[in-house]
Amino acid sequence: MNREEKTQLLSELNELFNGAEIVVVSHYKGLTVEEVSALRDNIRKVGAGFRVTKNRITRLALKGTKFEGLADLFKGPTAIAFASDPVSACKACVEFAKTNEKLIIVGGAMGTGVLSTAEINKLATIPSMDELRAKIIGLLQAPAAQLARVTKAYSEKEAA
Repeated sequence: MNREEKTQLLSELNELFNGAEIVVVSHYKGLTVEEVSALRDNIRKVGAGFRVTKNRITRLALKGTKFEGLADLFKGPTAIAFASDPVSACKACVEFAKTNEKLIIVGGAMGTGVLSTAEINKLATIPSMDELRAKIIGLLQAPAAQLARVTKAYSEKEAA
C-alpha cells in the first residue's frame, strides 16, 4: 500500500468515525471468507456497516473523533461494525458471535463513552428502531381493531 492509498484510507476512516453513532470492535481471527461475507451481509441488512481495518491507520483515523478512546483495542486482526442506529450494529455482531465463536467482540464506543463487551451485549437485547415502530403502530391500531370487532359482533347479534 503506497502513501496515497494510506492517506485515502485514513480520510475514509476518519469520515466513517465522524458519521457513526456507535462502533463495535471485534477480532475475526480464523473466520473464512464465506463467514466474513455472511457477517457483512447480516450487518448490511440492519443498516450498519462492517470493515476490516489496518490497526495503525485506524488508530491515526481515531484522533480528533469522539471514538478516540478505542485506540487501545486495535491490536491483532480487528474489524469494526458501525452504524447511526446504536442497536443495529451491536445486535448483528452479537447474534453472529453466538453462532460463530471465531468472532470475538472486544469492545466498542457510543458517543464519547467506551463500551465493554457486556454493555454491547446489553445493547443487543434492546429492540431496534424498526421493531419499536412496529410495536407502536400495533398499539395504536389495537383499540380501533377491537372496536371494529365489537361493533361487528353486536350487529351480527342484532341480525340473528
